[in-house]
Amino acid sequence: MSETNLHPSIQAFKQFVEQHPKLIEEARQKQTGWQPYYEKWVLLGEEDPSWQAYKAEAQTEQTETDQESAEKGNEMVSKMMGMASQFDLQKLSGHIHQLNGALDNVKHLIGQYQGVKQQLPTKKKGPTFFHKD
Repeated sequence: MSETNLHPSIQAFKQFVEQHPKLIEEARQKQTGWQPYYEKWVLLGEEDPSWQAYKAEAQTEQTETDQESAEKGNEMVSKMMGMASQFDLQKLSGHIHQLNGALDNVKHLIGQYQGVKQQLPTKKKGPTFFHKD
C-alpha cells in the first residue's frame, strides 16, 4: 500500500514516529508491532509527556533552547514595562499639547493662503491662434 493511500491519521502517526526515533528502537527491540503505540498515540495525543522519553537528544536540547528564549523574552518585556512606568505622563501631555498648537497654526496658515488665492483675479486666456509662416 503506498503512502498516498494511507488514512490521514496513519500518515500523521508516521510523521510522529519519525520525530521520536527512540520509539522506533523500542518497537524493534520488543518486537510487539506498532499497534500498541498507535493506540496509545490516539488515546493520549502527541503532546502527552510520556512521549518525551522517545524524542531525540537534539530535539530535547531544542526544547531547552526554546525555554531559554522564552525566559529572555519575558525578561525583555519586564524591562520594557519598567521603562514605561518611568515615563512622566505630565511631560508627555505637555508635548502633545504643544504639537496640537503647532498643527493648529499650520492649519490656520493654510486657510489664509487659500483665502488669498481665491481673492486674486484669475487671468482669462484668449483663444490661441496658430500662424503659418
